[in-house]
Amino acid sequence: MESLYAAPLKSSYKPLLSLHQVNYKYPGNRDSNGVAALQSVSFSVEEGEFIGILGPSGCGKSTLLRIIAGFIHPDSGEIRMDGELIQGPDCHRGVIFQVPTLYAWLNVQDNIAFGLKMRRVPADERKQLTEKYIDLVGLTGFEKNRPYELSGGMKQRAALARTLVNHPGLLLMDEPFCALDAFTRQNMQTLVRKIWRQTKNTVFFITHDVDEALSLATRIIVLSDRPGRILKEFRTNFTNCIFSDDQRVNTYQPEYISLRKEILNIIFHPAETAIENG
Repeated sequence: MESLYAAPLKSSYKPLLSLHQVNYKYPGNRDSNGVAALQSVSFSVEEGEFIGILGPSGCGKSTLLRIIAGFIHPDSGEIRMDGELIQGPDCHRGVIFQVPTLYAWLNVQDNIAFGLKMRRVPADERKQLTEKYIDLVGLTGFEKNRPYELSGGMKQRAALARTLVNHPGLLLMDEPFCALDAFTRQNMQTLVRKIWRQTKNTVFFITHDVDEALSLATRIIVLSDRPGRILKEFRTNFTNCIFSDDQRVNTYQPEYISLRKEILNIIFHPAETAIENG
């Protein structure tokens, strides 16, 4: 039976993404010194990992994602991807937001092909790639539909395909399923898990749902309340176990229940974790 906990990284490990002592403060006005959002955040991401970021509301999760995406710059510290300093947005880092950012005047096919068109990918190749990713996310038959004709889950499928079609080295997902109903959310989690397994993309996934993080991520990073700093990391393998021949329900396993309880305790009682870690 496959272990629920992943093996340690190899000594030859070379990170796809690395953050070193990242700090960020939102500027204030004349009556305020601003709000510290992140404090001394350092970690590395290996190619092919599925990173889940957890923490209380307002702890800087989305700020961290925007910094990695290159939308904003840290006040101090550095972030590198493939050894290169991140200085702005880049097609190598694709972003999926909470609300799908589809163009209302374009149909599904044209929305997905938009980035390829802007990069001047030849029409034949563009068509082939678009059809491939429409099929991958299960939207075959809806190519000509406009966004207003799609359900919430279908919109996120289209947004996912539009990002993946550009072959980003890193997929950044900011609570992409939080607005979906429970059934659709579970289906989207299954889809993302299958796509991650198939494409071998590296995923950085923000969520406030511990079960979602445990069911998808291969590593979970728990942030403290504002200013966000890393309290603890966990290497997990529940998502890979779902693909195994043993179709047990992970959520009923003692290891799952124990880890879930530990993570929740860290989030709700961060002071105890700080004392434990010295």
